[in-house]
Parts: sequence; C-alpha cells; structure tokens
Amino acid sequence: MREVDVTPFSPERLVPLLRPERADEVRELTKLAHDAFESRTIWNVSSTAAGGGVAEMLHRFLRYARGAGVSSRWIVIDGTPDFFTVTKRVHNRLHGEPGDSGDLGATERAVLRKVIEENASSLLAMVGHDDVVLVHDPQPVGLVPAFHDRGVAVVWRCHVGTDSSNEWTDQAWGFLRPAVEPADAVVFSRRRYVPDWVPGDKTWIIPPAIDPLSVKNRPLDHETVLAILGRAGIVDHDGKGASFLDDRDQRRAVDMEAVIVREGGPLDPHVRLLVQVSRWDRLKDMAGVLRSFADGRVGVETGGHLLLVGPDVCAVADDPEGRAVLAECTAMWEALPAEARATASLVSVPMSDLDQNAAIVNAVQHHAAVVAQKSVREGFGLTVAEAMWKGRPVIGSAIGGIQDQVRDGVDGLLVADPHDLGAFAAAARALLGDPARAAKMGKAAHERVRDHFLADRDLGQWTALLASLGRPGA
Repeated sequence: MREVDVTPFSPERLVPLLRPERADEVRELTKLAHDAFESRTIWNVSSTAAGGGVAEMLHRFLRYARGAGVSSRWIVIDGTPDFFTVTKRVHNRLHGEPGDSGDLGATERAVLRKVIEENASSLLAMVGHDDVVLVHDPQPVGLVPAFHDRGVAVVWRCHVGTDSSNEWTDQAWGFLRPAVEPADAVVFSRRRYVPDWVPGDKTWIIPPAIDPLSVKNRPLDHETVLAILGRAGIVDHDGKGASFLDDRDQRRAVDMEAVIVREGGPLDPHVRLLVQVSRWDRLKDMAGVLRSFADGRVGVETGGHLLLVGPDVCAVADDPEGRAVLAECTAMWEALPAEARATASLVSVPMSDLDQNAAIVNAVQHHAAVVAQKSVREGFGLTVAEAMWKGRPVIGSAIGGIQDQVRDGVDGLLVADPHDLGAFAAAARALLGDPARAAKMGKAAHERVRDHFLADRDLGQWTALLASLGRPGA
C-alpha cells in the first residue's frame, strides 16, 4: 500500500476557461467544500496511480479538493498477480464480455479477501471516524464492508459498465454485490449502468470530466507540439525546445523516447494522422482499428497515417492483458501487406515519468487530424473529451459514454456497430479526406466539452454528494 502525492490547485484557476456565469458557481463550490469538510479528510482508494482514466480523475479530484482547503488523500492498494487476474475478469464481465472465461466463485473470493485483508489493517488505522472514503472500481471493493462496519461513511465509485445485461454482467454483479451493498452511496457514469438491486436513494450519476489545466490538456503551440513529438521519435523534427509546464507550473524538458513499431523512420510532420490513445485492452479494440484502417485502404487512399498509442505495458500493474494485446497488434501489423504496413505505427509511451508521458500524449492529440475511440465496450472514455477539448473531431463507437460526448455529424462521427470495420473505415476516409469538415467538427467539439465535461461540473456534483453524507450520527 502506498500514498500518492498530488499538488494542490485552486479551483479559481478554472474560472478563465469557463462560461462567465459559471465563475460564481466555482467560488460557491469552494466555500461549500471547505465548510462541509472542515477537520475531516476525504480518502480515495484505488488499485493504480497511473495508466488509465481513473488515475487521471483522481489526480484532478485531489488537486482541486486540496486547493479548496479540503484534506484529501489517495491510497493505492497492493495486489498479487492472481488478484489482478480476478479483478480484470470482473472488469471484463461488467462490460458484458467473458474475458479469460475463468471462474468467479469461492476460490476467487478468497484471492480477493486475502489481498484486501492485507491492505485493510493499515488503512483502517489511518482513517478517522468522521472521514469519508471513496473506493474506486472492483479491485478494492472489498474494503467497503470493512469501513461500513467501523461506522465510517463509504462510497463505491464504479467507473465501468454496459448498456445492457447478459450472463456475464449478471455473474459479475452477483460476485460484487455483497461488498457493494453496505456502501452509503454508489456512483455510476450513466443511469443505464446501475443494477436493479442498488437502491435509488443510494444511487448517484456523475459523468467524468477532464481537467483543462492538467499537463495532458494544457494548450500547446504548433512548434512545441512538433518538438515534443520529434524528441519522442514520432515525427521528423530535431526536438529542440521540447518542453512543457508541469503541475507546479515549472517548465521541464522532454527527454523520453517512445517505443515505436513502424516501417522506416519518423513521420513527415505534414501527414494527416488518425490517432487512437488508449490502454492495450481488448475492449478498446486497437486491433480492430488497425484491421479497419489497413483493409479499408484508408491510409493508401487518403495519404493519412494511423497511430495506435498506448502506455508501456510493463508499467500498468492492474491490467495483466496489456502485454498480450500489444503482442497481438504487433503480430497483426507485421502480417500486413507492405503498402498497408507503411501507413500505420504502434506507439508505446514510457510511464517512468507521468508528466512527460502526459505531455507526449497531449502533443499527439494536438497533432492528430482525427481521433478515434473504437471501443467495443466503454464506460465513459476520457480520451474522447480530451481530444474534443483540443479541437479534434472524434470517430467513435455509438456505445456507453462515447455517445454521451460525441454528437454524430456535429463533433465527429459515430459508428452504430463497433464491430463494423467497413463503417469505421468509411468514417476515417471521410474525415481524413475532408480537412474543412473535420476542422468545423473540431470547433464544435471544443465548445461541447467546455459546456459539459470540464472539471467544475463534476466537482460540484461530488461536493453535493459528499456533503450529503454528513458526519456519523448527525
């Protein structure tokens, strides 16, 4: 078990980026949060500090909570390989997919119980009776009953889900239910993700949002984008001036290089890019993007290039499938005809320095002509809002939270069937081949995020929820 340190940011810093009428709301939110949690601590518990949207949301939550004068802490639990194999199985089944087809029974409960018990004793000793604990996703869910039994207010936040149930979702919820039921509140990204046994008075719907002041989302000028991508080895540029502002507003140099599977050297900076940024996860369907792009001759016909961008798989502890998925994508790329192989690259960005990783992803998204999120299942998809904030149109599957963000034909294009490779290829050809249309959609996408998916909105919802819990016995 370890604690993650996060630099405080005053919520006031968001004000210049918001609609004018929302500035006073941010100030009222800051005062409410400070008054509601005076002498109390908000604890967050997760299974990783990096490598996905949950970690990014927690960085944002803590920086603004602390900036509002609220004591907030973040604990990452330790786990074993067997533990993460089971929790990945649960993760897949909450999305309605079988995953590795293994069991979810007494043996698997014992694996989770052992890890939770090993983490619980230290954590329970740290948390005060008046504090509030937010437990994130299936990995640490076993802590919910432990805090409930101590009389500590506890919330379970489920970041995943699917619009319809099947045998796999039923099995996963049956497995989780005993641990979830004691929670004082349960939070989901979409109403359709809520199982019918969760009481309505415990249910909160809080869609995720992005932090426009994070390293990943800060504005970058064109020359800085090219310098960062050149230093990372992605585009042909000498890399001079590759730098960014970190979370402490200190300028730092980029010196990390990505590991890239490609034909030839760095890309011509003028080539129009279709980019998908995600974990190497089968549900993100990186392989489907590659197959669609190659078989649909998207790059050959438009002159564009596909970048599949993910984290260094050795650095994401709670996703044991990452190496296998990257290996599968690499084998697929190697088997492509030479003409198609030359139009696609696989990029793994190191995780040894999270700020540099974020700066490289920021530059990739800024440099993209079009951004894809061709998931077969998606709880929300923060990379969609990130790309839209940077003024990029998105081609996404019309599923889960993606369809809550992208308006088809306005901010990008939605593909009705995530398995329809031909439809995805047609959408990619349409936007890569029509820069004016893509630019118009990108402008609409930026305004869409400004209105609905910036940090002030969900911080307000979280403040309302946590303030409603009150103090034990109050």
